[in-house]
Amino acid sequence: MSATTSSKDGPLKSRLFAPPKATHPAARFISLLLALVFFSPPRAFSQEPAPSSAQWRDLIGVYKEPASEKRLRVLAKDGRLICESADGLSLALFHLVQAVPGDAFDIEEASVRQKVAFIRDTSGKITGLTFGGNYFVRLAPRSSDLPPPGNPTEPLRSPAPFPGSPPTRRAQDLGNRTGDFGNQNESDDFILLERSGRLFLRDSSGTEHQLSPLAFTKKGDQTSYTYVSNEADAWVLAFEQYKADPIWQVFTHLGPYHRLPYSVPTGSPNVVRVKPPRPLAQIRNEALAAVPEEKGPFRKSDLVELAPLDRDIHLDIRYATANDFLGLPVYTQARAFLQRPAAEALLRSLHKLRPLGYGLLIHDGYRPWYVTKIFWDATPADGKIFVADPAQGSRHNRGCAVDLTLYDLKTGQPAEMTGLYDEMSPRSFPDYPGGTSLERWHRDLLRWAMESEGFTVFESEWWHFDYQDWREYAIGNVSFEKLNVAKN
Repeated sequence: MSATTSSKDGPLKSRLFAPPKATHPAARFISLLLALVFFSPPRAFSQEPAPSSAQWRDLIGVYKEPASEKRLRVLAKDGRLICESADGLSLALFHLVQAVPGDAFDIEEASVRQKVAFIRDTSGKITGLTFGGNYFVRLAPRSSDLPPPGNPTEPLRSPAPFPGSPPTRRAQDLGNRTGDFGNQNESDDFILLERSGRLFLRDSSGTEHQLSPLAFTKKGDQTSYTYVSNEADAWVLAFEQYKADPIWQVFTHLGPYHRLPYSVPTGSPNVVRVKPPRPLAQIRNEALAAVPEEKGPFRKSDLVELAPLDRDIHLDIRYATANDFLGLPVYTQARAFLQRPAAEALLRSLHKLRPLGYGLLIHDGYRPWYVTKIFWDATPADGKIFVADPAQGSRHNRGCAVDLTLYDLKTGQPAEMTGLYDEMSPRSFPDYPGGTSLERWHRDLLRWAMESEGFTVFESEWWHFDYQDWREYAIGNVSFEKLNVAKN
């Protein structure tokens, strides 16, 4: 995902350690802070941590397409080479496989052969890659492109443990100091997070530093803060906060860091829309006339409607609205269904959550195959890697995947999470370490309740859960209004 290098107050300075303009209301304060920390040498960051696989050492990193600012991240995980992108219709993750030795890889998930080819200079150093006919330049490597030292890649623990007692709800001004921040060219970043009422800085190597307030100055509704870490080679941060609003820029002895665009505390609701190659009505008619091909045997479909199962199951079906990437609703009705064993497991998860004060808010369940085909056919060729291939179907098509979150039974409001549903950012990962203690607890509570009943969280979406028996069901293609749903 591309990110700008500007803040709420305008473009950031391009020089390291450059103080704000003299007209900045906190200029004297910031200058004093920077003078205070100049006595200590700049923090040294590892530029090339030890890779998880020697054969892929030169390939792992972040690549940017100069013309569009689109970014790809190549990493090793579970013994596989993976390419990630948060630029598209959803957070995309695909595996790279190699038929012959060299620097060219096939995309495993692609229905037609697509390649990622790495490019070396005359010295043998990787300088970029080509993908879909486009060139991506390799950005300067940083520690966050690889797993932290001493913490090898490993699959998410499943089932997830119970997260314990709920943490204390903190003041909004503290929560709005959390977020992901990058330097001028985003070659380095850090996360500010809250834990037990304290602010922590997690640097790009994965090391956390507890921050303590050093000083603050309040003028009207504007407050200037200084935080330091209790270390010999200390982090020193200064920022301003208007009332309880989010902070937008942080000054350190390494220079200014700006809040990354996806990291706005209220979320990133912008929808990426595509321009279909043909009229959408024509695409819909063609999809409705097509038939999915798949060989069995499979269990007989037994879809159950979710909302009537329990009064504490609420719906927020996004694809029944215009708030999607096509700008038009693709579901004819705002309803949700799952195969009976998955629906019964969902109900058991709800019964575990209710005594804790939470209900389930459903965003999507069974998705007719023709909708998946509409998504595929409406997406231009250069973006098809970001939508599900109807030739393979999806677990939603089988009625064994559900997108959902928690809501508060007293207020009816969705629970605060580390990121929004369908958000295209690192905050979507179920092990994202940022946010507040309460946001992470909500996310982990949902995962515990679901995984304790046979679901597994999707590795790049905290809201998406697959039921254990999904392989036993065929792809479904019946529209909601034509479903012959048995009485629950």
